[in-house]
Amino acid sequence: MLRKLITGRRRLFPLSAVALGISLASGPAVAAEELRIGFVAPMTGIFAQIGKDMSNGFQMYVDEVGGNFAGAKVTFILEDGQGKPPVNVRKAEKLVRQDKVHMFIGGLLASTGYALAPVSTRLKTVYISSIAAADDLTQREASKYPLVVRTGWTSSQPNHPFGAWACEQGYKKVVTVAADYAFGYETVGGFQKTFEDCGGKVIQKIWPPLGTKDFGPFIPTIKDSADAIFTLMVGPMSLQFPKQLAAAGIKKPVMGGGTSYDEFVLPSMGDEVVGHVSALQYSAALDTPKNKAFVKKYREKYGKVPSYYSESNYTTAQMIHEVMKKTGGKWPGAKKFVQLISEVQLDSVRGPVRLDDMRNPVHNIYIRKVEKKKMHGYDQEELWNTVIKTYPNVSQFWTYKKADFLKQPVYSRTFPPCKHCE
Repeated sequence: MLRKLITGRRRLFPLSAVALGISLASGPAVAAEELRIGFVAPMTGIFAQIGKDMSNGFQMYVDEVGGNFAGAKVTFILEDGQGKPPVNVRKAEKLVRQDKVHMFIGGLLASTGYALAPVSTRLKTVYISSIAAADDLTQREASKYPLVVRTGWTSSQPNHPFGAWACEQGYKKVVTVAADYAFGYETVGGFQKTFEDCGGKVIQKIWPPLGTKDFGPFIPTIKDSADAIFTLMVGPMSLQFPKQLAAAGIKKPVMGGGTSYDEFVLPSMGDEVVGHVSALQYSAALDTPKNKAFVKKYREKYGKVPSYYSESNYTTAQMIHEVMKKTGGKWPGAKKFVQLISEVQLDSVRGPVRLDDMRNPVHNIYIRKVEKKKMHGYDQEELWNTVIKTYPNVSQFWTYKKADFLKQPVYSRTFPPCKHCE
């Protein structure tokens, strides 16, 4: 039997019936009735819950349409990337060479996105970055990766309007505390750029290593002269940092990149995060009919509120489906697929979404405040990322001219420089 469920290192999920006579060695071009989608996510290790949210979001959409994208039977092949770039590369190569996937999706960390993009170019296979937010994949490096499409966001994208919002609140001096890797640098960079452009000053940058559990060496160093703190945490760091910040008695306003308060971790947080503000292209608290229905369905299916990781992959599946509708369920080839998905415009769960000419989403960015309240018809008070302001149609270049933006270096540990550091 050619199709079977394999547990452990490799899991193959047929989402609908596939004729058993199809040869796996026949290659993507001749299997028009089947759409093979590879998916790499961290299913073990410290990011395992995020990986489950990623795969669950994609799976839910496919289940909703009966495993059929406009006549193409969807076969979903899930691989555990363990949150490690080299493992992700190995798994992506296996998906393309052995499983003959039409495309591969996923990767979590920004560093993983940078590692997976060359695989796409080398093996001439579509890579959809649904989560990995590495800025340069759809900026200065985009021409190197013509088969890379992003359906999620760039690390700096939501933080450009966030920096402007911080100025509007009257904050003059901010300390940043962010995970010490590419995603942290790009998130802080986006915030710092616009915050300083409107007159604010970043007076200190603190970089805890990725995976830090004890913030004792870092919290006491936060400058007293700061008006507010901007934080970017991922994985278990998101849970530990605000608890330890509150335990240290620090009362300053706290802002955070979207992953610092995402719904994958928010239910495990306490009153210490009430009032904290973040920015992202999605919130489970969005008060729209589409999102209310999505939250209800997801919660019934998986027993939790959907995170942005869930929504982004649900929307990714929807965008792929839209392409297959245009082709009548036939695989159009990698280049044509990229062209067609670049033309898709959706009124999605997160709101309106379209891709720019560098294959990165243009969408709303929501400023979100953590509040304890009842939402979407649920009787129990819970923590929600209540939307307090919407910036519509935000591109990865914000209000800057694209050519001017691309002339500056990619945001990094040293750019923008901390020229106001005390």
